[in-house]
Amino acid sequence: MASTSLSRTNGTATDKKKFTLSIWVKTCAVGAKYLAVVYNDDNNRALFQFGGSNDIVFQSKYSGSANAALTTNRLCRDPSGWYHFVLNGDSTESVATDRLKLFVNGVQETSFASDTYPSLNDDFYWGETQDFYIGQKGDGSDYFNGLMSNIVFVDGLAYAPTEFGAVDSTSGIWKFKPPSGLTYGTNGFWLKGENSGALGTDSSGNTNTFTTAGSPTQAIDTPSNVLATFNSIDNYWAGSTFSYGNTKVVTSSLSYAANLSTLGVSTGKFYAEFKCTDEGRGYPQVGIKGNSPTAASDGVSNGADSVCYYGFNGEKLVGGSSSPYGTTYGTGDIIGVAMDLTNNRIFFSKNNVWQDSGDPTSSTGAITIPTSTSGWYFMGVDDEDNAGTNTWEANFGNGYFGITQVSSAGTSSTDDDSIWEYDCPTGYYGLNTKNINTYG
Repeated sequence: MASTSLSRTNGTATDKKKFTLSIWVKTCAVGAKYLAVVYNDDNNRALFQFGGSNDIVFQSKYSGSANAALTTNRLCRDPSGWYHFVLNGDSTESVATDRLKLFVNGVQETSFASDTYPSLNDDFYWGETQDFYIGQKGDGSDYFNGLMSNIVFVDGLAYAPTEFGAVDSTSGIWKFKPPSGLTYGTNGFWLKGENSGALGTDSSGNTNTFTTAGSPTQAIDTPSNVLATFNSIDNYWAGSTFSYGNTKVVTSSLSYAANLSTLGVSTGKFYAEFKCTDEGRGYPQVGIKGNSPTAASDGVSNGADSVCYYGFNGEKLVGGSSSPYGTTYGTGDIIGVAMDLTNNRIFFSKNNVWQDSGDPTSSTGAITIPTSTSGWYFMGVDDEDNAGTNTWEANFGNGYFGITQVSSAGTSSTDDDSIWEYDCPTGYYGLNTKNINTYG
């Protein structure tokens, strides 16, 4: 989360010539942001970060000169899932390219825009007795904007990525595996993030606990169950701005193209909550859409496969055609969306009141969803005014609007861990990979 970070001071390293860093990451915005850093100053540091284009950058630097560095050709811009990075170094290896390795989702990276391999028996700066930072550059700038999980550092050994992840036998997807039996070394740690009140707690057995700065927020969005967010790269004019792990969006003032969810569905029943925290010029819209926007005016209100609840006049717009529906809404209001793709129906609530006497559980008072040419539907928001902006904060089941926790959690459907402001209609589920796999 922007302006938050973790830190501790390294002790004397077990072995400066060998290390392993493993991090699970869900990114938000494209741009240079720091994941892990050991920092004295800009000339003496080790860093692992996203570069300006969301390439992956590692650097170990002494007295202004990098003795080990990698910059990938790969760009990691996908905000819809988690990346797993494992970086390891062993400068005692006889072959130079074996002294520094990077793995992405279990596969060794071999294509680099630039690379500098350490000399035989060189030290890596990770082992220096300096401050170790998670989520910022080291000087209080360039904070990471997104989510991290299960951050592991090993001082003194170079472990393979299979210590931290494995290929799922059914899906073939690289998935999280808890590390077991590792020798962490003096400065080693494992930050699970499982204690919401102490996110810097070390679970390696070393008690190398980190101090938190700012107000980092625990998320139920994890590598094992990925929650929907707003899709920051499905942004037609690139005019909207995203934060809080892509759960907050300030809509573009250049257009009113839709800002859609990262996850879409073709069947099943799903629910989400959208809070309008600033209605701008008064034209907020919430709805669903079957395709990514392809024009500046391609919003949730006017596509052939769209359905929208319009805050300005309370109308519904179905396939672009408007008709009376509910009450107006604006700043401070929470709009619930219950999407029933099993029966092709949708319902909207305002502050827990279902509009037009709708009832998602009994499926009465529904809006019929028009056919999507893609076969899929995405939830989203926009602003029916290309001269102003709206600010929206989405709760796809994480239990927060931005960094504000829901006031008093409502109920969820059976076997759904989602956390809502209001009661979720019975039989509807949060938009996440676990629920899509089970109920979609």
